[in-house]
Amino acid sequence: MNFEHTSVLARETIEGLAVKPDGVYVDGTLGGGGHASLICASLTKAGLFVGIDRDAEAIRAGRAKLEPYDCRKRFIQSNFDRIKAVLFENEIGNINGVVLDLGVSSYQLDNPERGFSYMRRAPLDMRMDRSEDGGVCGITAEDIVNGYGEQELARIIRIYGEERWAGRIAKFIVTEREKVPITDTERLVEIIKAAIPASARRDGPHPAKRTFQAIRIEVNDELGALSRAVHDFIDVLTPGGRLAIITFHSLEDRIVKEAFRKREDPCECPPGLPACVCGKVSDVRRITHKPITASAAELSDNPRARSAKLRVLEKL
Repeated sequence: MNFEHTSVLARETIEGLAVKPDGVYVDGTLGGGGHASLICASLTKAGLFVGIDRDAEAIRAGRAKLEPYDCRKRFIQSNFDRIKAVLFENEIGNINGVVLDLGVSSYQLDNPERGFSYMRRAPLDMRMDRSEDGGVCGITAEDIVNGYGEQELARIIRIYGEERWAGRIAKFIVTEREKVPITDTERLVEIIKAAIPASARRDGPHPAKRTFQAIRIEVNDELGALSRAVHDFIDVLTPGGRLAIITFHSLEDRIVKEAFRKREDPCECPPGLPACVCGKVSDVRRITHKPITASAAELSDNPRARSAKLRVLEKL
């Protein structure tokens, strides 16, 4: 199966990055190489592109896809929250721009053996990094579904999935796994459907969507990685460098929005003081005060773009 992925908000992202032909640019979520291709096409031989991804298959596919471009290229299998270490280990200084296209790629969703999709029967895996130590301490979705306590399952599903029926779903999972371990996506979907009242399943997204999202986020520590990475990426930008982040659900967007706001207004003085005395000053400006969303034309071609939001920040 080829690693294919339709990049969302591609034109808007490249415009937001304002690529300098001889600059150094990082794609922290290389995926199918869609955004990376546009960046590389904008770089000259003097420019450097750095592609980072947790998924070894994405690194292999990205290397092949970007081979025709003239710019210098480096491909690194790692998590983007290690950006400072990655740059240091590869003797790369500060950079001119970064793109993060968060979430799961079309390839990962459509590849049954990865276990991300609630539409296909597959082992409960969901690791973006399938090496021996991939995931949080190497855990898979199967480990979470069969090993977490009922309250912890409910907490994850409620917070990460924003699922109103989290308590019932967790209870049903625990009851069913006592009969026989839950090892594939099809059985998990059946359990989730049974937990959610029929009246609540008639409208809205697939009943398993939120729970699968929650488990995937837990397996890969997605929100923790994002929280750690945003400020680190800003730190390694050169003056005038830009950070473009595409999110796909409210939890991610909230983290990015708050980090951008805090970086733009870092003052920690108590309200009511006549002047700032903490000495913290802004080193960024927001290019997008409101997130950019997909156009009607893009949504027609790629329905998966419907929840995408792009925010861009510039280092001063």
